[in-house]
Amino acid sequence: MTSGTMLSPATVPAAAGRSRVTMRMSQRPYVRAVVLLDAAVIALAVGGGYLARFGGDEQSTGGSEIPYAVVAPALVLIWLVTLKMLRCYDNRVLGYGADEYRRVSVASFRLAGGVAIAGYLADVGVSRGFLGICFITGTVALVGTRFLARKWLHRARRRGAGWCRRVLAVGDTAHVLELVHTLRREPYAGYQVVGACIPDALLAPVPQRLGDVPVVGSFSGILDAARAAEADTVAVTGSAELTATRLRRLGWQLEGTDIDLVLAPALTDVAGPRIHTRPVAGLPLIHVEAPEFRGARKLVKGFVDRSISAVVLACALPLMIIIALAIKLDSRGPVLFRQVRVGQGGREFGVYKFRTMVTNADALLAELAARNETDGLLFKIRDDPRVTRVGRYLRKRSLDELPQLLNVLLGQMSLVGPRPPLPTEVARYDGDVARRLLVKPGITGLWQVSGRSDLPWEDGIRLDLYYVENWSLASDLTILWKTLGAVLHGRGAY
Repeated sequence: MTSGTMLSPATVPAAAGRSRVTMRMSQRPYVRAVVLLDAAVIALAVGGGYLARFGGDEQSTGGSEIPYAVVAPALVLIWLVTLKMLRCYDNRVLGYGADEYRRVSVASFRLAGGVAIAGYLADVGVSRGFLGICFITGTVALVGTRFLARKWLHRARRRGAGWCRRVLAVGDTAHVLELVHTLRREPYAGYQVVGACIPDALLAPVPQRLGDVPVVGSFSGILDAARAAEADTVAVTGSAELTATRLRRLGWQLEGTDIDLVLAPALTDVAGPRIHTRPVAGLPLIHVEAPEFRGARKLVKGFVDRSISAVVLACALPLMIIIALAIKLDSRGPVLFRQVRVGQGGREFGVYKFRTMVTNADALLAELAARNETDGLLFKIRDDPRVTRVGRYLRKRSLDELPQLLNVLLGQMSLVGPRPPLPTEVARYDGDVARRLLVKPGITGLWQVSGRSDLPWEDGIRLDLYYVENWSLASDLTILWKTLGAVLHGRGAY
């Protein structure tokens, strides 16, 4: 720890207790924008449903003869109220994670079911076609606009424009530093560590910092420290001094302050579906399910992989013919490049790619070794002289990887998975990195949608291992969707 400025509880201004209120006010413009966006989307969905079903002619419901001029605005209002009641505007879920999308979808489908049942019981004959169009298009549009709003929010957070939670990290030195590193790795999540509390025994009489995070207090004055740092969230990490009794009392102290209490256990890189909390003898025990490497879900994944790859291959065939001709006209050599890679279980196979380098690229590797721009076991040069003119464009758009769809059809690869390593890389793996070989390698993966060649080796391995431990069909579809954006922008591709 290096010296710096230490905030003291004695310096807390009288209005410091309003830090959480300030936080809420800073988020209100974004929440209001989301509400207005939802209202516009729902109004358009309801109006579009009416026009699609009735063509603009004035209509009334069957039975009670209520005009749709009354039904449509009422449906818009009830839909918004339902979203509010099911906490779709809770700032703890806005902007990060899948829970926001899940809540919006669940609220919309529950309302659809409620309206159908209420209409039947009240004998109000609302058109099923009208309701079907409204709820299907409205739900899809709500999720889509939430996605676009989230992208805008993430860019704003990366620029430091605000809308972040101010976090006071509480724990011993090692755990606080790890928490700071983890949260800063994903700034778009919106958690900014503004201070730290460490055990009383470690708190020296001189000002302290943990890296660039000021130490604002000890375990005996967490609430005062939170107010001094104007934090709206207290994140408790690991420490032997943070007993169950101490944590319970901290929760009591935070009651009525509107400051959130968050527990950040040492268990990291485990996705939510594998975690289940079960209260036993008053203890919230966290059950962690083992990763799934075989079974019915794996069979489904294989079927989806091969089905999608077959369809994409058929659609991309004309493009692949054009690429093959361009490669032939640009440089001498074969169109396809076959390279030995290591797949699931350490089995070697030949991966297919469009050739993007000169034919003697391997022979030139030794001369370029000193120019390697990456760490770890990879070799990458941003302006590699071995890459051909056509090859540079193919790499930029990841079109050179289209032939790997053949590897997917042959069952050697998956659409989504860790990057297929070279045998020379695998020979240097340690025990942790070798877990990448527990699943099939993929054409794309978390590494590709998170920066590709711009990522440090350590971060790339971390993402690969996270995928191995927590894969799911839903996450595969999400990664495939994000891959389209990464390819269009060409981020980290060279």
